[in-house]
Amino acid sequence: MSRSDAPASDGRRWRPTRRGFLIATGLSGGGLAIGLGLGLPALRLRIAEGLSDSPVGGDQPRDPAAWFELLPDGRLRLHLNKVEMGQGVHTALAQVVADELELPLDRLELVQATTEHGPADPFGTAGSTSVAALWLPLREAAASLRELLRERAAAQLDLPAESLVARHAGFQPADGSATPRIDYATLLAGADLSTWELPEAAPRLKPAAEFTLIGEAVPRIDLPAKVDGSARFAYDVRLPGMAYGAVARPPMLGARLRGGRAGKAAEQPGVLTVLIEPGFAGVVAESRAAAGAALAQLELDWSPGRAWQQAEIEALLKLDGSGGVTIQRAGRAARHLADAADAASGATVIEAEYATPMAAHMPMEPQAALVDVQPDRVEAWVGTQLPDMLRGRLAKLLDLDEAQVNIHTPYLGGGFGRKFGEDVAGEAARLSRAAGRPVHVGWDRAEELREGYVRPPSRHRLRARLGPDGRIEALEHRQASGEVAFGFLPGFVAAMMGADFGATRGARLHYTAIPHRLVRAWVQTLPIRTGWWRGLGLLPNTFAIESFVDELAAQAGADPLRFRLDHLADDPDDRRMRAVLEAAAELGGWDAATPTGRARGIACCDDNGTLVAQVVELGRAADGGPQVHRVACAVDCGRVVNPDGAAAQVEGCIVMGLSSVLLEDLRVADGRVVAGNFDRYPILDISQTPAIALRLLDSPIDRPLGLGEPPIGPIGAAVANAWFALTGERIRRLPLRSGAEAGSG
Repeated sequence: MSRSDAPASDGRRWRPTRRGFLIATGLSGGGLAIGLGLGLPALRLRIAEGLSDSPVGGDQPRDPAAWFELLPDGRLRLHLNKVEMGQGVHTALAQVVADELELPLDRLELVQATTEHGPADPFGTAGSTSVAALWLPLREAAASLRELLRERAAAQLDLPAESLVARHAGFQPADGSATPRIDYATLLAGADLSTWELPEAAPRLKPAAEFTLIGEAVPRIDLPAKVDGSARFAYDVRLPGMAYGAVARPPMLGARLRGGRAGKAAEQPGVLTVLIEPGFAGVVAESRAAAGAALAQLELDWSPGRAWQQAEIEALLKLDGSGGVTIQRAGRAARHLADAADAASGATVIEAEYATPMAAHMPMEPQAALVDVQPDRVEAWVGTQLPDMLRGRLAKLLDLDEAQVNIHTPYLGGGFGRKFGEDVAGEAARLSRAAGRPVHVGWDRAEELREGYVRPPSRHRLRARLGPDGRIEALEHRQASGEVAFGFLPGFVAAMMGADFGATRGARLHYTAIPHRLVRAWVQTLPIRTGWWRGLGLLPNTFAIESFVDELAAQAGADPLRFRLDHLADDPDDRRMRAVLEAAAELGGWDAATPTGRARGIACCDDNGTLVAQVVELGRAADGGPQVHRVACAVDCGRVVNPDGAAAQVEGCIVMGLSSVLLEDLRVADGRVVAGNFDRYPILDISQTPAIALRLLDSPIDRPLGLGEPPIGPIGAAVANAWFALTGERIRRLPLRSGAEAGSG
């Protein structure tokens, strides 16, 4: 029985209302619940509208996708399906709900949903969409609950509902009369909640001028637990009687397990179970160390892999031939680029190629899962960004119904797109089933680097026609990449979509004053697993495009900032980009004299409506490489819910992007990933981090847009452009150099 067919937990009996919400009573200890029926049109969550009192049909769940529980003491229990992995999403969404409900934040209890008891979320926590997608549904649900309570308060006080205002978890007369206030807990006490109905009219949402929590830098609600050590991550979960698992890994790319024997592994101290089945071999032991040591005693037969070299993998990326997909076309770019060969036109054609390497995610917490496979159900604690999807995959692996599988999601010690896969959970599930007890599998850093998927390499060829006036008349971007989204989708879906939307994120040209624009993309399946990475293709594509725009500015003899502004149209979107560029330039001192031995570079991007511009100031390090001193960043991300959380997201993107741009290059030699730890795959540390200045612009867009990934886009090009301004050397391939330094020194 799927969740949508299951009866609501805790005695709830959900009944739909005409407005698309659901209401239930029968909570443990009494109380009231309001649910949201969230369908999935257009591949994104939306609030269900126009739902009649008839049984829920189509893609609307019978059990709501999210709910609030108003408890008898007046506190609100908010069940959230979005996972917390350091991005502050729990705090931001709690602010949204508490503000609309006029509830002090300390009266709100947040519960991380499981797949059995809580909101459904088929698309997980990814893509910088959590706050943007839930902004309106959560506000409408909270406002509906507020208006229901207002009606009950009006009835008890014998006053018109419109004469009452909500304040601090209760209602009071708006005119300040002596009528006593009545709080939410009092309204619930002794009431027959089964007779309560949500108002039919759409609730009035609070105007921005009345916000008390939205827009405020309230402290993160997960901070105390992370400071005192009580926060639990997937690596921390323990159960009575549990054991530890370790899994055999192929000796090189493409090798497959054909069979094997336990050998002496079963005789090793602490070993409880040895499992060898088609394509899989593992050991269960009393400790992680014992399980890992026993792996070496297995006698396994692997099919031959291939000793792939780095150059061979990169050579698979082609920028022409069959398979290319046009993802943007405006005007007739191909014709105008060809016509530029006519010298009489006075136009010039410029062409350049760029490349980015493979990159790992390097979350501080590697993959981890504790799975308890019982005869008729499974309980799993997994650090995953996609608990609902994982539930289905574990059910299929174990030949169970989804209703028999329950996924618990502890805090994630970083995600960055890496914690989408079910690798570690599937391994723990196999071993738990074989051992008959809970089994914890936690990858080490070498497994994280060598067995997981990585950001694919990319190639880019850009051609532009500059007119005699120095303006871009035509621009073409050809992009080739390994798979990002396609590796996770059924083949028929990929075939229908044509272009890999993950690989092409950021590939489109946002300078709309260029009359002729063309973007074509090629995707290639590579011998190494590639997939999601923070921002997907945003950093590689923006690096190529914004570096090339800088080249064109240099060719035209124009200031890089003015050149960009000159290629923006006079429309609302481009006016927003103009404001972002000008703000970053002001914040970064673009027009001011640079200190001796330093230079500045600028770059920008448009990522699903969030606009980012960055100015980098750098100099030479002692060894001659780049040393980044300062990054100034301006962002228009719509309405900001929590400025502190927003700043943390921007700073995190900049630091992760700088690390990738300056240092990171995941390489393959002789069929194996070379790096096995931080010594061979260094990342930027705190001592190397430059000063970061941020300006969040007041936006004409009155809703939140994504922020967890867009600021990673421009940093590569901004650094490369600053390096060109300093040295005259154009960087066409990342990373800039191995061992590069950054810092404010």
